[in-house]
Amino acid sequence: MSLPPKRTSAYDFSEESLPSRLSNPTHRRQRSDVAPPPPPPRRRASHTPRQTFSHYPSNSVGSDSSETVVSPSVRNSFEFGNPFPDQQREKSIADITISAQDRQPKLAQHRGQPTDNADLDDQESRYTVDQEAQPSQHDGQTAQREKTEDGGDHSHSRPKLPLRARLAHFTWAWYTLVMSTGGLSLLIFVQPHQFPGLRQIGLVVYIINIILFVLVSSAMVTRFFLHPGTFKKSLTHQREGFFFPTFFLSIATIITSTQRYTIRAMSPDDPTPPGPPGLLWLIQAAFWVYLILTIIVAVGQYSFLFASHNFLLTNMMPTWILPIFPIMLSGTIASVIAGTQPLSQSLPIITAGLTCQGLGVAVAFMMYSHMVGRLMQAGLPDREHRPGLFMCVGPPAFTALAFIGLANSLPNNFDHDMDGLMETNMIRTMAIIGAGFLWALSFWWFGIAVVAVAQKPPKFFHLGWWASVFPNTGFILATISLGKEFQNEPVLWFASVVSIFLLAAYGFVLYHHVRAVIVQDIMYPGMDEDVEDH
Repeated sequence: MSLPPKRTSAYDFSEESLPSRLSNPTHRRQRSDVAPPPPPPRRRASHTPRQTFSHYPSNSVGSDSSETVVSPSVRNSFEFGNPFPDQQREKSIADITISAQDRQPKLAQHRGQPTDNADLDDQESRYTVDQEAQPSQHDGQTAQREKTEDGGDHSHSRPKLPLRARLAHFTWAWYTLVMSTGGLSLLIFVQPHQFPGLRQIGLVVYIINIILFVLVSSAMVTRFFLHPGTFKKSLTHQREGFFFPTFFLSIATIITSTQRYTIRAMSPDDPTPPGPPGLLWLIQAAFWVYLILTIIVAVGQYSFLFASHNFLLTNMMPTWILPIFPIMLSGTIASVIAGTQPLSQSLPIITAGLTCQGLGVAVAFMMYSHMVGRLMQAGLPDREHRPGLFMCVGPPAFTALAFIGLANSLPNNFDHDMDGLMETNMIRTMAIIGAGFLWALSFWWFGIAVVAVAQKPPKFFHLGWWASVFPNTGFILATISLGKEFQNEPVLWFASVVSIFLLAAYGFVLYHHVRAVIVQDIMYPGMDEDVEDH
């Protein structure tokens, strides 16, 4: 009986021993009995505290413990080297510290011990912000929830980002500032109770609105230039894309304000033209270009949404109405400019405006049915998004305003069939009746939004706060128009009082807007409309 070749080591892989071992089954059985080498000794954790950066102070949750846990992204950054210089490290990474006391309820729950549900409910979401890598939608949603649920202001501990990085989050929603300012200039012009200098104040607001439009547009172009790919992403994003129509709403306020402040209203006894012929032609051309572009937006954006996104009705937000808003305001623009255009041009403008206004309010009514179902099934939106409910005030209010304005823009001798049935006075009466019905619906939505915001006011600024200004401008304008048609002085005084409240709301939102930019509550990763958080 032959013995197997002698083995010097169980792990000897020399050229002489390897073939014999592979060909000898006895040797393979012997190898299976050999115990593997012991694992290397485990390194003990260093007691030297690592450098951490906290989005919240360590004592923000009431913990006295200084023990911290560092997120994996930051740990890898320190172990494998930070690509940024040391002096830029605090600006490039924000990490969340979790105290040992915060982890106790979770540990107790894991061990089967009784826990306090309130402690578990108070656990805040944590996230890490990287200066160069934009967070995912989930990260942004977590950041927004963290910002919403915590009651304190911890923006001072948020790492500062350069302007270039912050411009990546300059979204289409910034045009809500422009259209709200434009709406304010229109409201000042049509106030029923004027005082000396009020129109001049409105003219200043109109000029400021044009400046804001240029600045916001320049910032948007700069964003798309410095960060390639963000233009397409902004249009296709399931949240930011809904704010793209606010660009056209801003243009609508500029067109109507230009008409109000540069061209005077025509009088039947005054044969002189209301303004320079070139300016009249320019406004007319702007109207038709605006109408064509907004039709493309209304059809194209909804077609894209139907084909590319799957939305749940329980998550519906009033921003779903925005793509139809610009084409609807074509009727409002027509009601303002048609009365000063030549007769051969005013009738086509009135017809097109009435058609587009009907399209917009019809689609808005379809959206209203879904919105009411969402409120009945899922309740009111999150407190930070409740000001968006004021968007539902806009469609019926602007339609009521357009009905009255378009009817008043018709010539006094207008009679389409020359039979006295559809003459101007009859059309104006029907317009007033329809406007009254629509105004009531707008007032109902206004009350719903006021009660919802009063129950749980938002604490952290979002650009959606501007929804409490622009749609309500349409509500007040419609109130003024109805008050003038009914010659009802109490209604006009009601409109004047509500205008004062709207001016206060504009100042309140503007202050928080500027403050949010300074403290980095907006234009910051995870804080803007380029993340999905509802």
